[in-house]
Amino acid sequence: MPNFIDVIIPVPLQKLFTYSITIAESDFLKPGMRVSVPFGKSKIYTGIVCKVHNTAPTAYEAKDIHQILDDSPIVNEMQLQLWQWISKYYMCTLGDVMRAALPSAFILESETVITKNTAKIIDESILKDDEFLVYEALHHQSSLKIHDISNILDKKNVLPVIKRLIEKEAVSVEEEVYEKYKPKLVRYVKLHTNYSSETALKNLLEELGRAHKQKEVVLTLFSISAKTKKPVKVSDLANESDASSAIIKTLIDKGILEEYHIQTDRVQYSGDENEDSKQLNDYQKTALIEIKASFETHQVTLLHGVTSSGKTEVYVKLIEEALNNKKQVLYLLPEIALTTQLVSRLQNYFGEQVAIFHSKYSSHERVEVWNNVLNNSAKAQIVLGARSSIFLPFNNLGLIIVDEEHEQSFKQFDPAPRYHARDTAVVLANMHQAKILLGSATPSLESYFNAKQNKYGFVELMHRYNDVLMPDVELVDIKDKLKKKRMKGHFSDRLIEEMTETLKDGHQIILFQNRRGFSPIVECNTCGHSPQCPNCDVSLTYHQYRNQLRCHYCGYNMAMQQDCKACGSQDLDNKGFGTEQIEEEVKMLFPDYNVARMDLDTTRGKYGYEKIITALEQQEIDILVGTQMLTKGLDFRNVKLVGIMNADNMLNFPDFRAHERSFQLMLQVSGRAGRTEERGKVLIQTYNPHHNILQQVSTNNYIDMFNEQMNDRYNFKYPPVYKQIKITLKHKDYNRVEIASNWYAKSLRQVFDTNVLGPETPPIARIRNQFYKNILVKIPKQQSLSKTKEAIIKINNSFSSVKDFRSVKVILNVDNF
Repeated sequence: MPNFIDVIIPVPLQKLFTYSITIAESDFLKPGMRVSVPFGKSKIYTGIVCKVHNTAPTAYEAKDIHQILDDSPIVNEMQLQLWQWISKYYMCTLGDVMRAALPSAFILESETVITKNTAKIIDESILKDDEFLVYEALHHQSSLKIHDISNILDKKNVLPVIKRLIEKEAVSVEEEVYEKYKPKLVRYVKLHTNYSSETALKNLLEELGRAHKQKEVVLTLFSISAKTKKPVKVSDLANESDASSAIIKTLIDKGILEEYHIQTDRVQYSGDENEDSKQLNDYQKTALIEIKASFETHQVTLLHGVTSSGKTEVYVKLIEEALNNKKQVLYLLPEIALTTQLVSRLQNYFGEQVAIFHSKYSSHERVEVWNNVLNNSAKAQIVLGARSSIFLPFNNLGLIIVDEEHEQSFKQFDPAPRYHARDTAVVLANMHQAKILLGSATPSLESYFNAKQNKYGFVELMHRYNDVLMPDVELVDIKDKLKKKRMKGHFSDRLIEEMTETLKDGHQIILFQNRRGFSPIVECNTCGHSPQCPNCDVSLTYHQYRNQLRCHYCGYNMAMQQDCKACGSQDLDNKGFGTEQIEEEVKMLFPDYNVARMDLDTTRGKYGYEKIITALEQQEIDILVGTQMLTKGLDFRNVKLVGIMNADNMLNFPDFRAHERSFQLMLQVSGRAGRTEERGKVLIQTYNPHHNILQQVSTNNYIDMFNEQMNDRYNFKYPPVYKQIKITLKHKDYNRVEIASNWYAKSLRQVFDTNVLGPETPPIARIRNQFYKNILVKIPKQQSLSKTKEAIIKINNSFSSVKDFRSVKVILNVDNF
């Protein structure tokens, strides 16, 4: 009876592929193992076995697999179930999910290897010049890869040459799959076993009498071994004995020392003894008891705790309990910046049980965390990570904590799968029968709505730790200040006054401006022209520290212009302001204090965040200027004043969530102020101080904001009242997108009638030379979500089968938060 496997390949195709296997292979293979399989004419892919069965494919003949890459599954059953749910719910393929879920080192690459055909003697006179060059090179080298041949012939397309050589039977071709992940090996040395007896050792030291350096190395090896009772690293031995690696190599070559390697983890915890978690205050104790009671009846519980109320310590108590029950814990955070601060806190409590997983880690480091989680190792009982950590191979998950659950960073926008980590975590917890706690000072409308509907449990923690008062929020009317000429650059006299006082008292300041760069627009005062990005419909942002104009959408940049490209005038002016400009103005206003900036430009690199956060904690920085990175749950003990430079550009954004987002952002950034004894102060500069949202921020009134926004959502049929799917079409030809989007919307209207909006041009209509059109499908509560998706997929398939539309890219985004 023939045997087959269904394989998931990291290619965005709807169906799985079936391959043929032998009986022995079918006994060995299990779902979740990796196999390398041929695909198409010449490609080789790493696939994940999804199912072993006996049903042959009807549409094509099953090919054989190339090789099995694992001894045991690297993806477990639960993960495969989760992948299937993600691909169904977020309308993407299993291949997309696989590519997002696995560390890239697990997805092997194929390379074509050319070798000389030794079975046949070739008459070299029949070879053309370029063929002869390749054949000649194979005399000196046993095998060549495609890119080696392009270097030899100095041309890109070398396949015709290889094809001719194969036809003449001069060479043979094979695909070589190579493993990307290499474990980190550390070199160790020990004394050779020949010298284990006392006499042999004595003779050795006499022999080395004249070679002082070598003798020194052997004696140092003894003293280190005696001291530590651990294997001795080559690097340690070289440092201790002050010897070069050449001397150690000589001893190894002579057979006096023996070299060996031990595989180690790249990420290691180097801390002292763990400390006990803090005692909770009464409010936290009550919250903890309520959370546990809520877990009895609800799988998901929402914790609404004001900023600085000590939510993390409540989480720590829940983590302790889960660990005592021998369960794994997943702690999700929206920002890498947050992980750096929390890591040290959690490691103080739980030592090396904490593993960290996010995109700034190298692929090798991610593989190590993956393997530790898969093997339920002691090093990965608590996983702290950004959204991608929901894909890790948990097999014993007991608790998931989603901190700052309102954050939009939990949603992946590009590429597919466009999943939301918070919602996926709820499904993951359900699969493992684990509990999930969503925590936030400003919960998303969706979660709060679910709690009100009694879908989620609900607990409040409304007092700050140590009974510190909520910060005093003051709105500053810039329009009025400008009239009275009381502005210095972008700073009102009130803000300067408060900053002076705070700095005098030895406290720190955070200034928040949600735009990076120096100024978003450079404009000519003579003709009004401003430099635009050639690939996108946006003006270029001026970055002063590099003296260049940059596009924040496609990365295009050019040197800052000295004169206007349109009229030649030198009278160029900056309009608007970003973090760089604020930083420069602060340095001029307060030249005696240390000013730093935290935005995407200053936090590149693995430890970018860490350096800035540590400097602020150690009070090396007096004033920190930053974008929304600053707003996420960071805990700075000495910050007393927070200044929001301009609240209006957030409020006036064309998006139905703009008001909710502005409220969350401003309240979160305000929460960085006055977190210890003294009450903090927040100044919000705005042209419209009577705006409802600003009034609600100043009184910390979440309930009013929730009721007002929900009223709008009911009236205009937006989430969480209606679900929505956003369909984006893009192509480099404007007319084609226009016709295609009209066809698509018309087809959708035939099914969903008035619940289809668009096609509409987005605020930025062209990005990277692609024109965009958006269509929005609203889904009422009573309408079946799965039937709706089926109808959309049907329309999408008919759309793709129209010849003119095939080149138009369609992006389906479910719950486009």
